[in-house]
Amino acid sequence: MIARLTGLLAETTADHAVIDVGGVGYLVQASARTLSALGAAGGQVMLFTEMQVREDAITLFGFGSAGERDWFRLLTSVQGVGGRVALAILSALAPDELSRAIAGGDKAMVARANGVGPKLAMRIVNELKDKVGGLAIGVPGAVVAAPAGSAAGDALSALANLGFRPAEANAAVAAAEEELGPGATLDALVRLALRKAAR
Repeated sequence: MIARLTGLLAETTADHAVIDVGGVGYLVQASARTLSALGAAGGQVMLFTEMQVREDAITLFGFGSAGERDWFRLLTSVQGVGGRVALAILSALAPDELSRAIAGGDKAMVARANGVGPKLAMRIVNELKDKVGGLAIGVPGAVVAAPAGSAAGDALSALANLGFRPAEANAAVAAAEEELGPGATLDALVRLALRKAAR
């Protein structure tokens, strides 16, 4: 399994890049967001990767962050979402936007991606809403679990104990932490998160 590539950017197109690693060119499918962040050909780049092996093809997908790769894995776990559709979603929505859309049940936002109709968007939101609890806390563009013992982690736990679903708790705590800043106390986070969850 290839987990990451570091090398020279040989070329980019609308849907892939070629990374030269020690004289071997790896063709890597990537989201428009990742491709636009790579810069000019000839520069040094590093991409996180996910390799899919099928009977008729071996495909390497590249990501600008571990968070984007984690979202790709989550998206492709949904029936009907292949690698290309997952990249289309990640081209349309940054990981933090996707987290908010799924936590809030916003299927219209997910359906903005090319190739995603209303039924598929609904399936994505329904299947992933309970899997994204604890993701993307206070780290824009990245999928990261809130560390146990942190104020955000304790606030998530408090909301879960009050009966909130993980996705609802995550969205409320993330919004509260964004408003209050990283130094917020547990008490302040929980109070504001409860207000936001009640809206």
